Amino acid sequence: MTTAASSDRTAPLAVDLALHGTTVLEQGVLPDGLVLISGADVVWSGPASHAPEHAAAEEIAHDGLILPGLVDLHCHGGGGVSFPDSTSPEEMLTAVREHRRHGTTSLVASLVTAEAETLRARVADLAQLADDGEIAAIHLEGPFVSVARCGAQNPEHIIGGDADLVRELAAIAGGSLATMTVAPEVDGADPVLEALAEVGAVPSLGHTDGSSEQMTRAVATARAELRREHGRSPLPTATHLFNGMRPIHHRDPGPAFAALDAAARGELVVEVIADGVHLDRRTVAHIFSVAAQDTVALVTDAMAAAGMPDGQYRLGALDVTVDAGIATLTGGSSIAGGTAHLLEVVRFAVFEAGVDLVSAVRAATTVPARVLGQEDRIGSLEPGRRADAVLVDADLRPVTVLRAGQRVEG
Repeated sequence: MTTAASSDRTAPLAVDLALHGTTVLEQGVLPDGLVLISGADVVWSGPASHAPEHAAAEEIAHDGLILPGLVDLHCHGGGGVSFPDSTSPEEMLTAVREHRRHGTTSLVASLVTAEAETLRARVADLAQLADDGEIAAIHLEGPFVSVARCGAQNPEHIIGGDADLVRELAAIAGGSLATMTVAPEVDGADPVLEALAEVGAVPSLGHTDGSSEQMTRAVATARAELRREHGRSPLPTATHLFNGMRPIHHRDPGPAFAALDAAARGELVVEVIADGVHLDRRTVAHIFSVAAQDTVALVTDAMAAAGMPDGQYRLGALDVTVDAGIATLTGGSSIAGGTAHLLEVVRFAVFEAGVDLVSAVRAATTVPARVLGQEDRIGSLEPGRRADAVLVDADLRPVTVLRAGQRVEG
């Protein structure tokens, strides 16, 4: 006689969706992969020949690649909307959805240097989106940065380090403040690094005119302050390596080399805007060849023009002109953010810079998820993760995007 218990053990696993095709998992590329999804979660992934017996309500046999949903640590907007310039969470959602339908299923919304009152208001709006599960976290790019290397930051609103302001903004964020850009040389930088670690946010060193020594010291200070029990990464990051940093000179190596050296030692995660505008393809290739495994995070630094035509836009208090897809401050030459989606950045890294596919995908999924302290939930197709996936063609262009097991419109 067959008991109910033994019958349950042999019953097929009931799943809502089965994805079958060449799959990029954490271990590498799996030519005959299978991903089983139940509700909002991945319940099994691996070789199709090793899959448990299952009954799927829907099956998708994909002839391209199946990637984990992408995670962008640094994004200011898209779809014509800028997070720093929006006045409501509803408006901000336009930018979130622009990137989501292109494969970025987890997005960190970035603000720029502004007056404290403006930062408070924008953080409050973004905190609502984080509470609603629409964004992964918040990134503050300033206001404690270098005037000399401010880029598209408004120099009028740049101030010295203010640890109390950090604590106040973190309280408004309600736990969703994940990272903040700080120039190591600004007055009050050390108390800011301490305050960030205290509130569970990761210091991101950048927009700096500091020396190599100052960068090295700041990395050490940030690492000493960060503790994994706060929930985020124990490693600090570097805000868009090489961009917004003093250029390298043979008698003055500056902060970029120091940051790359720290990444080579596994002490720092470096953001890289591999879009063909911010960095030459050979620079991107060099970063990946020098940095230790899983210390490079591909980012977009996207602004409102991502997914939009050329024209006039705003980034914070500054006017931006986009021409041939390149955003610069109106009337000047400073690059004012990116216009690419993260999947396009991955594509450039793979096809133009020659970065290994698995390394490039990990830099846009696993690594940023770890920075956020959310690697047990996003950035992977391992069982137990949220069912975020991007089905792409051979050219790494999106075909179907899934978030929490549901198709993303568009």
